[in-house]
Amino acid sequence: MTAEVDSAEQQADPAGRDSVADWRGIASEDKEVTQTGNLVLAGRSRRLLLELVRPYRRMAVLAVVLIVVDNAAMVSAPLFIAHGLDTGIAEGSRGNWVPLALTVTGYLGTVGLGVLTTFFFLRVSGRLSQSVLFDLRVRTFEHMQRLSVAFHEKYTSGKVVARLTGDIETLQELLESALNQALSAILSVLTIAVLLIYLDQTLAAIVLVGFVPLVLVTRWAQRRQRAGYRRTRGAIAKVVVQFVESMGGIRAVQTFRREQRNESVLALEDSEYRQATTSAMRGMGDYAGLTRLLGNSTTVVVIVVGAWRVIEGDLAVGVLAAYLLYLNEFYGPLDELAQVFNSYQSAAAALEKISGVLEEEPSVPQPADPTPLDKAAGAVRMDHVWFGYDTSDSDGRARTVLPEFTLDIPAGQVVALVGATGAGKSTLAKLLTRFYDPSGGTVTLDGIDLRELTDADLRRNVVMVTQESYLFSGSVADNIRLGRPDATDEQVYAAARAIGLYDFVQALPEGFDTDVRKRGGRLSAGQRQLVSFARVFLADPAVIVLDEATSSLDIPSERLVQRALETVLRERTAVIIAHRLSTVAIADRVLVLESGRIVEDGAPDALIAGTGRFAGLHTAWRESLV
Repeated sequence: MTAEVDSAEQQADPAGRDSVADWRGIASEDKEVTQTGNLVLAGRSRRLLLELVRPYRRMAVLAVVLIVVDNAAMVSAPLFIAHGLDTGIAEGSRGNWVPLALTVTGYLGTVGLGVLTTFFFLRVSGRLSQSVLFDLRVRTFEHMQRLSVAFHEKYTSGKVVARLTGDIETLQELLESALNQALSAILSVLTIAVLLIYLDQTLAAIVLVGFVPLVLVTRWAQRRQRAGYRRTRGAIAKVVVQFVESMGGIRAVQTFRREQRNESVLALEDSEYRQATTSAMRGMGDYAGLTRLLGNSTTVVVIVVGAWRVIEGDLAVGVLAAYLLYLNEFYGPLDELAQVFNSYQSAAAALEKISGVLEEEPSVPQPADPTPLDKAAGAVRMDHVWFGYDTSDSDGRARTVLPEFTLDIPAGQVVALVGATGAGKSTLAKLLTRFYDPSGGTVTLDGIDLRELTDADLRRNVVMVTQESYLFSGSVADNIRLGRPDATDEQVYAAARAIGLYDFVQALPEGFDTDVRKRGGRLSAGQRQLVSFARVFLADPAVIVLDEATSSLDIPSERLVQRALETVLRERTAVIIAHRLSTVAIADRVLVLESGRIVEDGAPDALIAGTGRFAGLHTAWRESLV
């Protein structure tokens, strides 16, 4: 059982996972993409894109109108040329220059109109694309913050970075440039097809016959390209995961000389990305080459047939000239569509990944009809609670980490949890703070099920402090104010004095305005822990959970933190997880856990005087100090 608990707790701890687990997670995500089906994923991506564009539909309609006008101007130009060749020149030779002048004026007018519509379209589409991308970034970031801890312990920061950067940048390429080309090309093809039929049905029949294999080639390329770009999105996510983990753990990398190993792993994953991208580009080259071959072959046939009909007097030369100009404009957009197709497939694969994240639901949901709780007294009860992580053994059974138990913690009592690594202490703490919901039973605060409390009420009354003492880039004051953003400077200073931090902070170059830098790197471990205690003191919760809060400190720092801890815990309910039994001395009650079960429960002095497990732990600890 202990081994199972150890394994489960390691899986729930991001710091303890090897990056291989992340890559397996990405691989399973790609496998899921394949198994779900292309139609479902494509529909999901389109729904997401429509939801993002809907608030800006007026701007989108304006962009479409501008494209239509630009397309109309473009397709009108060859008609003026045909009129000039067949009518303007003939009339000019007889001294009537009006038709030719009107032709030139009309042609220049269409060119000018095209310039204006292109200018305004690029401005409108630029605003539209940036608005959509801004909303998508914010929506994805907000959603990821709302998702439960269980999600983030599986979906690591590297994959988050891949979703918020590479995938969104791919979509940006589509919206900013490819969208203009795609809409213009589609309108051009449709409009020109109508004009080709209007000008000459015989030549139009030749063009339409050549269009059939083009459609078949496009459908073939679509299936091939989408599969290829799914591979590229999954592959680049693996590369980002490896890079983020290597840079985030650079001290361990350099300490244990893992550079070559990391380089080998990155080269392997980067090679997969290169191969996936090369395969996708090869498919793009095949598609572009085939479309040009079909287009040029059809053009040759039209020239031969058209020239023969002009010689026979069955077709005017101006009509043939306009037809060839239209044919160039007909296959030109198809060639552009081939290029756009590349961007579209890549963006569609990226949208599938992002939409998959946005469809994730929190495993710890907010209550539909919450029970209000302003200021709790701090009485905690775990009633017939048991818990198993969302993993399974080989026989398909859920892994039970905490077998069923009941625990009462009166308001104001300080309880210490002790036991071997993997005994279930951190899991119990996560249930108390509702980072996880129990698999069975209820956890209550002042008689209210935690599942009935809003996140705001819960976090205001229950706070967890870990051994990481995570600080954000910014000033010392901002980090202390984290749990109570509206606190005044005087309240921040008072919290620092109460913890014994004030004099140290004042000695910093800019006092409380000093930037602690990334993850509080400017401060020592003990100083970071004091800042986190000042943060808790200022937040003034009813219940505090300390998860190994002093395990990484040296003896002098631990003594400082110990004094601060006594201040923080005064008149509050507290659950302390500690391997150092010196921290247990301030507890009113000790719970000894073994294999997820509470095997001893009593006052520290009473347990020390006995012959149980805690007495043995205490004796071993005293002997280690000698």
